[in-house]
Amino acid sequence: MRKIHTGIPTRALTRAAIIAGLYVVLCYALAPVSFGPVQLRVAEGLTVLPILYIEAVPALFIGCMLANIIGGLGPWDIFGGSIVTLIAAVITYKFRHSIIAYLSPIVLNGLLVSAYLSVIFKVPYVITALSIGASEAVVVLLIGVPLIRYLRRRMTTS
Repeated sequence: MRKIHTGIPTRALTRAAIIAGLYVVLCYALAPVSFGPVQLRVAEGLTVLPILYIEAVPALFIGCMLANIIGGLGPWDIFGGSIVTLIAAVITYKFRHSIIAYLSPIVLNGLLVSAYLSVIFKVPYVITALSIGASEAVVVLLIGVPLIRYLRRRMTTS
């Protein structure tokens, strides 16, 4: 495998760029449902990718940050949401052989992202937390879990 001067294998760097880009594109293409106190951010289905790829950790952080810049909710979302995604991605990677890997993006987004979204949109925290947590669970369970299963099958047959 060729390496770029960073010492990171080209395949891993390419995969990270694809993950970050896909996150941004999904948020942008589905912007009406990707931003707000009630959202269904389909790109969050990618948050389980650190189970298989360590390079997904920084990729998700960068993708989320770029998407949140586009989203227009300001510094709280740009930095807060991106840091929550980074923390969830690290936990997902560290606990990749456990149910915690799937629960970390659900719980952290539900509890932490909702904290600042409830202030931005002047919506009660509990309602925002339940909404964000539920939507995160939907995309992680209906998109993320099948994505991991599919990629694992592909990895074992290649």
